[in-house]
Amino acid sequence: MASIRSGTFRKTLSAEERAEMREKFEEIDTNKDGFIELKELKDALDQVGFKLPGYQVRLMIDEYSNKQRSQNVGKLSYDEFEALCLDLKAKDVASTFKTVVSKKENLETLGGMSDSSAAGTTHSVRIEEQLAFSDWINSNLGYDQDLKHLLPLDSEGKQLYDKIKDGILLCKIINHSCPDTIDERAINKKTLTVYTKFENLTLALVSSQAIGCNIVNIDAHDLAKGKPHLVLGLLWQIIRIGLFSHITLDSCPGLATLLSDGERLEDLMKLSPEAILLRWVNHHLERAGIARRCTNFQSDISDSEVYSYLLNQIASKDAGVTLEALREPNALNRAETMLQQAAKLNCRSFVTPQDVVNGVYKLNLAFVANLFNNHPGLDQPDEIEGLESIEETREEKTYRNWMNSMGVKPHVNWLYSDLADGIIIFQLFDIIQPGIVNWKKVHQKFTPLRKFMEKLENCNYAVELGKQLKFSLVGIAGQDLSDGNATLTLALIWQLMRAYTLSVLSRLANTGNPIIEKEIVQWVNSKLAGAGKSTSLRNFQDAAIKDGKVIIDLIDAIKPGSINYENVKEGGNAEENLENAKYAVSMARKIGARVYALPEDIAEVKPKMIMTVFACLMAMDYVPNMDVKATNGTAAAPVAVAPAPEPTPVAAAKLAAAPVVEIVEETAPVVTNGNGTAVTTNGNGTLEEHDVMTTTTTPAEVLVDEFAD
Repeated sequence: MASIRSGTFRKTLSAEERAEMREKFEEIDTNKDGFIELKELKDALDQVGFKLPGYQVRLMIDEYSNKQRSQNVGKLSYDEFEALCLDLKAKDVASTFKTVVSKKENLETLGGMSDSSAAGTTHSVRIEEQLAFSDWINSNLGYDQDLKHLLPLDSEGKQLYDKIKDGILLCKIINHSCPDTIDERAINKKTLTVYTKFENLTLALVSSQAIGCNIVNIDAHDLAKGKPHLVLGLLWQIIRIGLFSHITLDSCPGLATLLSDGERLEDLMKLSPEAILLRWVNHHLERAGIARRCTNFQSDISDSEVYSYLLNQIASKDAGVTLEALREPNALNRAETMLQQAAKLNCRSFVTPQDVVNGVYKLNLAFVANLFNNHPGLDQPDEIEGLESIEETREEKTYRNWMNSMGVKPHVNWLYSDLADGIIIFQLFDIIQPGIVNWKKVHQKFTPLRKFMEKLENCNYAVELGKQLKFSLVGIAGQDLSDGNATLTLALIWQLMRAYTLSVLSRLANTGNPIIEKEIVQWVNSKLAGAGKSTSLRNFQDAAIKDGKVIIDLIDAIKPGSINYENVKEGGNAEENLENAKYAVSMARKIGARVYALPEDIAEVKPKMIMTVFACLMAMDYVPNMDVKATNGTAAAPVAVAPAPEPTPVAAAKLAAAPVVEIVEETAPVVTNGNGTAVTTNGNGTLEEHDVMTTTTTPAEVLVDEFAD
């Protein structure tokens, strides 16, 4: 019997076959986490042409499950799936493998796409994505005068990779998806040089991380070279974030009408954007009196029937949308007629008739999301009870984006439901201190009858790990995380983010000494004084921070001449303070600092986020010649902006060999509540700005993973 292992018979699969097999794998990987469930193995094998009896597949699953791999119990990665298929092929298992796994006309196979890609790696570039993204850019940004030297892109999309090289287009795309992410004053637009183009690319890349893009092993050099696989992967993430940002109760209160009997608003928040879109499509099919239901955006939409009824249902009566497509017997012609109806709603975007017939997942998902954003067709309720309590706050959004940029799986959509089983929290602990999580103690698959208890056991273990790292978790129990208690969950998340930020800083300092928050303040003042700046910092609560000038001056001290002081406002009122804060955040990212804080955090003097800003800038002072590269399990470190040489193997080894360090922060006074339980000085067990947080961390590893979508 074939076993599931990696590396076997790898040379017997051509690059074209491998690219197509990956495409099949991604079609089955519906949640896009890079794995398929073992229960999906039979379907996956069927897809690539191996028709095995059920008992044989069950034996394979049992064999693999008994191996008890750490983080991925019950799952199969692409490499493992490919190895299994090659093993079956080598054993001459009866199959249609050669005919199923064959090169597609619209799939281009390329060699290693990143300078640090492993030798022999290949990447597939879907031409339809190239066309779709180019068309989207032309349609949405063609009016921008700053882009008149770049747009429109050619009809085949081949110019895309060259046109993004100066960074301006990428910055504009980010701002279209997430308005005001990048301050336009920070973008270099005139008399561009290799250096200023690189600055723009760094600004775009770090800003994309700040909005939640997961970028592994990609730097501004890769973008400057226009590497197709990396460019398309980054563009898809940015565009997807923009499309999904409107699929919220805040943007569309009518989503409340999609609730089933007995459901609450919280139940809707637990759904992924894809699941909400499926529910939305089926809502309109039901209203149209159609019995058919859509379960995916691949095979279920390939005949254009679902799309035709959906368009007819959401269109206004005077739009002229008809069901004419349903009379067309040919699938390709039917798709074209359907898209002509979509054009009447100004929504012919992302897909061609061929993409519909082929069920290209990404592009059909984008097509439906665009339809929803422009024509939701939902009744607007007069008032939604409880809406204010579940709307995502600025703090929650910052934490969510941080987690997603770290590459946690699955994607975090709503903090309180997605963290309730502990899996995401364990991944974050493992990033902060690799190896701290005993994955054998973690339930990654839940049995129906014990699901509640298994999730609670996970959360109890998560709290235990936090205590090992000396987090201040007074009053926080596993039950609070499992129940989605907002205040206490946020308290833990903040300590995770703070521990990560300071641990990265400690590794880069490479002194072996603890990093104390006071040291950051001392460094800020020393750096400012050394550069002859008049600003200074007392602490992270200093009201003087609100006009942004101390951060702006610090950036100029780190990189002299980087700040155009004509862009700096005098400050003194809320509007000018916020303008300065916007400029400060973008300029920090432009020099490579991975700042997740928002301008409002600076203008309102939010000490937690302000600490992370200064810590990230301090890290930049330690690594003036490092690129945007990953420094731990999945997340990139602060980066530089100059096109410098790649770190030498010796330098990389030195970073990897950095000693274990300890992070120590100042301690708030601790008192007891009369029963022996310690509480913080606010008396209610919740966290304050200076609660104890001590953690240890091991050196980071330098990733060689490919860019992950």
